[in-house]
Amino acid sequence: MQVIETLAEGLKREIKVVIPAKDMEQRMNERLAEVKDKVRINGFRPGKVPTSHVKKMYGKSIMAELVNEIIRDKPSAILSERGEKSATQPEIVMTEDEKEAEKILSAQADLEFTLSYEIIPAIELKSVDGIKVTREVVEVSEDEINEQIEKIAESARTFEAKKGKAADGDRVTMDYLGKVDGVPFDGGKDEDAELVIGSNRFIPGFEEQLVGLKAGDEKVITVTFPAEYPAANLAGKEATFDITVKEVASPAKTEINDELATKLGVESVEKLKEIVRGQIESQYGNVTRQKVKRQILDQLDALYKFESPSKLVDAEFENIWRQINTDLAQSGKTFADEDTTEEAAREEYRALAERRVRLGLVLSEIGEKAGIEVTEEEMQRSLFAQLQQFPGQEKQILDFFRNTPGASASLRAPIFEEKVIDKLLAEVSVTDKTVSKDELLADDAEEGDKPAKKAAPKKKAAAKAEDAAEGEEAAPKKKAAPKKKAAEGDAE
Repeated sequence: MQVIETLAEGLKREIKVVIPAKDMEQRMNERLAEVKDKVRINGFRPGKVPTSHVKKMYGKSIMAELVNEIIRDKPSAILSERGEKSATQPEIVMTEDEKEAEKILSAQADLEFTLSYEIIPAIELKSVDGIKVTREVVEVSEDEINEQIEKIAESARTFEAKKGKAADGDRVTMDYLGKVDGVPFDGGKDEDAELVIGSNRFIPGFEEQLVGLKAGDEKVITVTFPAEYPAANLAGKEATFDITVKEVASPAKTEINDELATKLGVESVEKLKEIVRGQIESQYGNVTRQKVKRQILDQLDALYKFESPSKLVDAEFENIWRQINTDLAQSGKTFADEDTTEEAAREEYRALAERRVRLGLVLSEIGEKAGIEVTEEEMQRSLFAQLQQFPGQEKQILDFFRNTPGASASLRAPIFEEKVIDKLLAEVSVTDKTVSKDELLADDAEEGDKPAKKAAPKKKAAAKAEDAAEGEEAAPKKKAAPKKKAAEGDAE
């Protein structure tokens, strides 16, 4: 077998592989000898079939098996011998000429094929002694805990029917039918919908028009959907809602005490405070973690500069670009609305894709050299978290991960990355800094892991796009959930 390097430019490699016809014929004869005693052919006793006859009947099919095995196994063996790692699955090219293929299967022509691939560059790991990060820490105050408990209490608040007119804070139970240009639209109808005036769960201008209504009243409410509303058929449109009020109820007084805690499934108000404190600390901890991680990545980005495999960058860019265009389409905006051009956005997101790939390779090398592994238990926990996000679709998700090659990598990669970050955090210089909640949550656009601000669709548009992806089509359906759903949302 001949292995000839025909291209070595940057990270690109091309290898020509030639296996002489006589070698292929020898392999075929060895395989024929193995099956000779197993074949059953009428007119011949078992094990007495002439080799020439077996070759005539099965030679080409056996040769085809050999070719497939070589194409399957040789590329990885060749890369291993060369001490190279391919960034993606090598592209294999062999003859498509039927006559030439027939000669190969008949052992009358050499088997030739070409491997084309990009190598993962050799990365010389550098000392992280110079990396310094500031870990922002927020001290959770009693006032903040009580404030959060009060919000939770709102979700458990009871209402008592009243005869008077609806006022701010009252709950209105109603039937409604939404129309655009006099025509009802999907998702614009509901019965016995409950809405607390002032909760801002409906589109702007809707709730205010309920003030002053009482049980039995009917009214036509006119509102305009926001321009960035995720349902394109409703965005920016004026709509009317035929309202029939069924009940007006005023909120009962709530007190933060053991009775409230019991209602929420906790044994005491002190235990409730403990749980809320833990939740707040966890939320702040996640933000702190992301900020620290960003600082590490930014400094690694400055430390490591090398060419990244173009196919990996292309794939990463396509993923980013697809999401950006989806967000823009869902929000009804254009690049011009975001104060940029498509060309400028492409350039910046391309740079982001290149950074992500390069840092991914660096983290992978660090983790590999440190012997970091992702356990099966960690993979299972990650999969379970995926299943929890999509109730009712568990079977489809399981089938996807079981039957899709490489799908498990999407579970493994983030776990591996976080374990590498943990390792680095134990080695770099970390200084804790106590900050306020506002300082921690300040929107500091990440320069390295995010393109320039004007090139990225606004957060609101992205959020609306996510809402649309969940199938929310009309504002009342989205923002006027029944009482139970509203309570769950507030509790979160």
